[in-house]
Formats: sequence, structure tokens, C-alpha cells
Amino acid sequence: MTSHSEHSTRLDILVLAALFIMSFFAGLGSGPLFDVDEGAFSEATREMLASGNYLTTYLYGEPRFDKPILIYWLQALSVKLFGLNEFAFRLPSALASTVWGSAVYLFTRRMFDRSTAFFATATMVLSLQVTIIGKAAIADALLNAVLALSMFTIFLYYKERKQKYILLTFAAIGLGVMTKGPVAILIPAAVSFIFFLLRRDLQSWFKAVFNPSGILLFTVIVLPWYTLEYLDQGMAFIEGFFFKHNIGRFSSPMEQHGGSLWYYIPVLLLGISPATGLLGPVFRKVRPLTTDPLNSYLLTWFSFVFIFFSLSGTKLPHYIIYGYTPLFILMAQGLHSIRRAFLINLWPATFLLLLACAPLFVSHIHTDDLYISALLESATALMEQSGHVLLLSIAAAAVIGCSFFSGVSVPSRFIAGGIIFCLTINFHIMPLAARLLQEPVKEAAFIAKERGYKIVMWKINNPSFLVYSETLTERRKPEPGEIVLTNVKYLERLQNPIVIYEKNGIVLAKTPDSVNRGGSQRVQ
Repeated sequence: MTSHSEHSTRLDILVLAALFIMSFFAGLGSGPLFDVDEGAFSEATREMLASGNYLTTYLYGEPRFDKPILIYWLQALSVKLFGLNEFAFRLPSALASTVWGSAVYLFTRRMFDRSTAFFATATMVLSLQVTIIGKAAIADALLNAVLALSMFTIFLYYKERKQKYILLTFAAIGLGVMTKGPVAILIPAAVSFIFFLLRRDLQSWFKAVFNPSGILLFTVIVLPWYTLEYLDQGMAFIEGFFFKHNIGRFSSPMEQHGGSLWYYIPVLLLGISPATGLLGPVFRKVRPLTTDPLNSYLLTWFSFVFIFFSLSGTKLPHYIIYGYTPLFILMAQGLHSIRRAFLINLWPATFLLLLACAPLFVSHIHTDDLYISALLESATALMEQSGHVLLLSIAAAAVIGCSFFSGVSVPSRFIAGGIIFCLTINFHIMPLAARLLQEPVKEAAFIAKERGYKIVMWKINNPSFLVYSETLTERRKPEPGEIVLTNVKYLERLQNPIVIYEKNGIVLAKTPDSVNRGGSQRVQ
């Protein structure tokens, strides 16, 4: 029995390692950085390396107080090792996602069994939002990794009452605060308080929260950078980081990122694809799940994240991912109760078929916005060139086909379909989006770098341009004779500029030294 168990564990590790590579590492450096987020984080790291200032992050030469320092340090180290490229900027996130997935496997195996652990981890790794965020050059993969670690060790403390789990929790929360700030305290503190309250054991909660050794460890991790940053930037740091980017995000929509109370319902349904069909068994068994301490804890974790961010003024799709970890563990428990793989594979297949119909949808969109019009025209051409309709149709059929494998368990048929889904997203949909949205920015940046142009960015926000051009760019209206990066809908406002480069609505142009009436010109 032991030999069989060891063999099964080794097989799990090999398969999960392959899934980690496919979902987080394959093609890590093949596509350009996505604006705004990847571009902003990467440019802030580039400016850090260029200036030698490893304390305060800057973007467009101005202090950036959006996030704490840890992810920038990790990106800077990666760039030092591998050079200034997409692979280096994204590698810390891919490694953090591997830690995240490994923690899910180890915790779930310890609490349940090997099979549940494998399917919980595989379902997470293959999901739409996780495979995208899991390798993006932003802070969220790292936050989710340390958040999962803190939440797991809280429950282990509840179960075993050992000091080491308190210390591990404080350490993980400290790293989370160094990654994204107070949210790394809020979620573990609120969820654990509610859980211990429901278990009528608040005394143990207070004992853990006010543990002197834990507080000291947290302070050692967090206090040095926050203190030095305050001494360096003063109240600008307090107002920008704490008031604007933390309290302000909850109280009101920031940068037009608002939404209704139901915002996260469609995000959830799409974000956990291909596992959306597994939500049914979880919601049908909510009441029985609450009788088990661990499942009650997992439900509390997911519910708090969902409700809190639904009430938040600022809403972004990736916020709900903070509650995905418990949901994948809950769904894995219900996977074995599914009798027909077709029922759960139907959702991802339908999703792929809808994506296959994108050219039809695009052809019926009419707009007066010149930039959107240029994007739609380019998208249609790219989809035709890539065989988009045929490829997505075949992928959808293959996902359905996995449902009818003979001699294979229903969970394994689901994972097989999930692999096809994930491969399609990572090796067709995302590269297509990168070619459409980001390739023009990267190409324009290389032109500017090669020719030594000093660029002004106007009416757009594409920080990845600075990464690739390796120069600072002012964001303002250009003066006569300056070279500007903008998009086509603003071109006519520039009084007949000379177009140096134009693709997919992105334009690099030189404004004339004096007004001419001959219309915009193009450099051949």
C-alpha cells in the first residue's frame, strides 16, 4: 500500500509540474507586456534600476505609491539575472504561482486526501483568471501565494494550537503587506475572526492575534521599509498609499473602475472556467458544508472576499481571485459526485465557441471612434490570418470529446478538457490579444529607441513604451516639432503631422514646425 501511495504521489507531482509549466512558464517571455498594469509595474522596476533608488518606486519620473516594494525588488533581481525583457519581469509571478499551487496541494492533501488535493490544484492552475494573473508582471500572484499560506496556517493553528503556525501566519501576512498593503491583513484577520466567533472560540483568536513573538516577527518584516519610505516621502506616502490607494479604493471608484453590486457574479462565472460547472454541487451543499470546521472556514473565506469587494467602490476583476483558493478546494470535493463529464465540459466548450464567433460579433459593431474602429479592423484581419474560427471550433469539439473517453474517470475527463481550454487561452487567445493591443506599442518604442527620438505621450497611457524605449516620456500635448505617441482618433488635432509609424490605431508622429494645410503625411 505504501509503495502504491508513493507512486501515486510521484505521479501527482509530475502531472502538476507539467501543468505549472504549461500554465505559468510556457511562453513566459514570448508576448509583449500588457498595459496598463504590466507596463506600469515593469516600468517602475526599470526606473528603479536606472536610478539606483531601491526605496521609492517611480513611474513617468513621478513617485508611484500604488503598491509596496516587494514585487519590485523581486522583478529587479530577476532583471539583473536575465536582462531587461518580458521573461525577467514575469518570472517572479510565475514562481509565486508555483508556490501558491504547491501550497494548495500540500494543505488539501493533509486535510483531505491525495485525490482531492490533486484535483483542487489542477482546477486552480487551469482556470482562466489564474493562468492569466499567475504569470502577469504585477503583484497579484505573489499576494495570492502569501495570502493562501497565511490562511492555511491560521486553520492549522486552530486545529493543532501550535506556536509555529502563529509565527508562520504573521510572517506570511508581513510578506503580503510588503506586496500589496493592508489587504493582506484585512482578509486573514476578518475571516479568522468570523470563523473563531462561529466556533465560539474567540479567546484563542485573541491569543494568536496578540502573540508577542508573532507581532515582533511581523514588525521586523514590515516596519523597516514603511518607516524609511515615510522618512523619504513624508505625508505624500501616507496620503498616496494609505488614503488614496487603500481607503479611497473602497470608499469610491478609482480611475473609473466601478461597478454594480452584482459585478463579480459574471467575473466569477468566467474567471473559474473551465470549472464553472462545479459551482452547482458546492452551492447545493452549503448547509452540510458548514457543519465541518474546515469547509466552514473555506466558505467563510470565499464569502468574505466576494461580499467585501462587491461592496467596494473600486472594482477590478482580479480582486475576487483572493477568494478563489478556498473555492477550488470546495469544488474538488464535489468533483467525484459528478456522474457525467459532459455536464461540466459543456461550459468551457461553449465559452470557446463564443470566442470562435468573435469575427461575426465584430462585424456588427459600428462606431465613430477611430481608434476602436482601427482595432476592430485589425482584430478581424488577425483572426482571419490565425485561423481563429477553425482553431477555436476544433478546441471546443476536443473539450467535448474528452467527456466520452472510455475507461477514464469523470474527474480525469474534466482535467483533460481543462488542459485543452488552458492551452487555447495561453497559446492562441492571449498571443492574439498581445499582437492586437501591445505589439504596436512595442514596435513604436523600438523605432524611437533606434532613432534616438525624444517622445511625448499624449491622450494615452502605455507605460510599456517606456520599458521598451528605455527612456522617460512626458505625458502632455506636444509642441510644434516634437514627436508624439498617441492613437488615431487624436491625430487630426495635431494639425497635419508627419506619421512615422501607425499600426492597429497606435500612431508615432511628428508635429510640424509650423501649420500646413496638406493633410497628415507618412514617412515611407
